[in-house]
Amino acid sequence: MALKAGIVGLPNVGKSTLFNAITQAGAESANYPFCTIDPNVGVVEVPDERLDKLTELVVPNRTVPTAFEFVDIAGLVRGASKGEGLGNKFLAHIREVDAIVHVVRCFEDENITHVDGKINPISDIQTINLELILADLDSVEKRIERSRKNMKGGNKQYAQEVEVLERVKEALYNDLPARSVELSDDEKLIIRDLHLLTMKPVLYAANVSEDGVADADSNPFVQQVKEFAAAENAEVVPISAKVEAEIAELEGDDKAMFLEELGLEASGLDRLIQAAYRLLGLYTYFTAGVQEVRAWTIRKGTKAPGAAGVIHTDFERGFIRAEVVSYDDLVAAGSMSAVKERGQLRLEGKEYVVQDGDIMHFRFNV
Repeated sequence: MALKAGIVGLPNVGKSTLFNAITQAGAESANYPFCTIDPNVGVVEVPDERLDKLTELVVPNRTVPTAFEFVDIAGLVRGASKGEGLGNKFLAHIREVDAIVHVVRCFEDENITHVDGKINPISDIQTINLELILADLDSVEKRIERSRKNMKGGNKQYAQEVEVLERVKEALYNDLPARSVELSDDEKLIIRDLHLLTMKPVLYAANVSEDGVADADSNPFVQQVKEFAAAENAEVVPISAKVEAEIAELEGDDKAMFLEELGLEASGLDRLIQAAYRLLGLYTYFTAGVQEVRAWTIRKGTKAPGAAGVIHTDFERGFIRAEVVSYDDLVAAGSMSAVKERGQLRLEGKEYVVQDGDIMHFRFNV
């Protein structure tokens, strides 16, 4: 399953620079070439050292990483919720993503004007949040009106729907996102088809200057964003869009040396993807054989048949059992044959909950 994150932000915050760096990084990736699904979608591989190690151990014909999609969502201005600018198109695109990466300007540059004339990251965040809230409020009010009419027939389903929607509406009226409302899993299912924008999990990308990336944590603008994000349990990834553009042009040792010079252990793109995985509660499992070593993305809590279904629906439908070994056990043993000798290869059934790093082989019958 390729996960999709929408990149949003006001004009001149570095959103397009960051997206262009991401797509360029994908273009130069040896294992997962950049793929243009639409002019504004970039697909990049998910960095995972475990995949490299498995490739060393198995020596397959090919190695396939799992992928992550970034969507450059353009056209946001004040009034987007009412169709201003490319508002309607913007809102349609954002409904399709799994998470939102909100790029916030945290740098001063007199050569790059700000739409409001001054740098104020919290104001920028609130501007975008307001447009999303207003759009959701419109959707919720229309659904409440429709559900109240349907209640007249005595259907209790609509009464419950109205009760949930009224709680969401109250939050939106108080400038709070829908995700701030405590809902049970059943209640979330009731309103799932509304695809509320403010139900999407958010990750903040604090865009700092090129010379401020090493000490971004001391940046007062970044601190403001972190304080804001902490209130909604969101994560902040300091990143320099300009630096990412330079990193995207480098490979191998040159890239490693450049990161070391900047005092960074990983590129901003890698840190962004890792943060998105944490945000969405994602795990990676692997299949490993002579023909192919491959990474697969699943949600935390997925059972073995569901994980098999990520490969092919027939695997899930005809699931019998799975052969499983943990990544750590395989690396320690050095080979699959050694794992079997140690008795560390397990047979798991339909109720097995897949763990991050599991290496799996599925047995199925259709």
